[in-house]
Amino acid sequence: MQLGKGIEYFIAGFSLITQKGLKRFVFIPLFVNVLLFGGSLFFLYDWLVQGFEYINNLLPSWLSWLEWLMWPIAILVILFSYSMVFTVITNFIAAPFNGLLSEKVELYLTGQPINDDKLSDTLKDVPRMLGREWTKLCYYLPRAIGFFILLWVLPVFGQIMWVLFTCWMYNVQYNDYPFDNHKIHFKQMKDDLKSEQGLSYGFGFAVFVLTSIPFVNLIVMPVAVCGATKLWVENYRKNYREV
Repeated sequence: MQLGKGIEYFIAGFSLITQKGLKRFVFIPLFVNVLLFGGSLFFLYDWLVQGFEYINNLLPSWLSWLEWLMWPIAILVILFSYSMVFTVITNFIAAPFNGLLSEKVELYLTGQPINDDKLSDTLKDVPRMLGREWTKLCYYLPRAIGFFILLWVLPVFGQIMWVLFTCWMYNVQYNDYPFDNHKIHFKQMKDDLKSEQGLSYGFGFAVFVLTSIPFVNLIVMPVAVCGATKLWVENYRKNYREV
């Protein structure tokens, strides 16, 4: 089943990040994720505690029980929105390092370098990589706003659609690195991913679940980059050997 296969590709990333020759390229994306994701979660929790204390002070004593209702709602909103939004921002910052990690994973899996660029050429390519992240951000934001509104208008249906959308975006976010390394247009990349929806949603769902688990989510980014690159090599690379 393609859905299960997509999940397996993500899981394969855990093995790849430990391979000799790849570990040093994992460190920077991992450090960026731990620093930004971990730090922001700490401040977000502190902000929520202060916010609930403020609201609780405004409520009459007989409504103090509402705090127990607000916490699970706040946690659900964070799980369904914050993780994806912050992942987009974090990956924007870490894009050059994620692209380099994906390139080295492909070399490890195939034995064939993508190109013979020197370090100076790689640095010159950074603006293009950041431009690609901007393209993904522009693709994500208007859809996220629409699905987020739906989440509140039709809660049950909205939650289902938000989860599906989030899985799709995780899939797009991480599979884009190997595609972009080969300079394949963003629209073409999306069309290719849509043609294998079982793989796409299976991979995205695995990222979604692990990203929702505190502390585990700190290592998801490099794992997902590695897993997505393996998915690219075994399913899409053959179509672009001459690109």
